[in-house]
This record gives sequence, C-alpha cells and structure tokens, in this order.
Amino acid sequence: MKCPICKKELTDLKYRPFCSKRCADIDLGNWFNEKYTVPAVEIDEQDLEELQKAAEKGENPEED
Repeated sequence: MKCPICKKELTDLKYRPFCSKRCADIDLGNWFNEKYTVPAVEIDEQDLEELQKAAEKGENPEED
C-alpha cells in the first residue's frame, strides 16, 4: 500500500493510510484549507418536503 500524499510504500501502519505523521498532517491541512471538496446536490422544495415527511415517519423515500 502506498501513502496517498507522498506515494511511499507504507512500512509502519501507525499512521495508516499515511506513511508518517507528517503526511497525515498534510492531509488534515488540505481538509482545513478546503483543498478537498464534496459536490453538493441541489434539491427542490417539493423533494425537501417529501424528505421531511418521510423522516418524521421514519421511512426511507429512496426505497419506493
């Protein structure tokens, strides 16, 4: 397995999936500096209302 930051082979599993504390800290810094993003999905009001109603009933609307 290779470190996702520096691409070195892992020799110590202490910081897995990173090879060292340094690479783990670099990754954490990337999250803090918003270098990684998760795409957002826009949902319209009707879908939002359906999700809220289903949540109140304890249902999963995506199973329908």
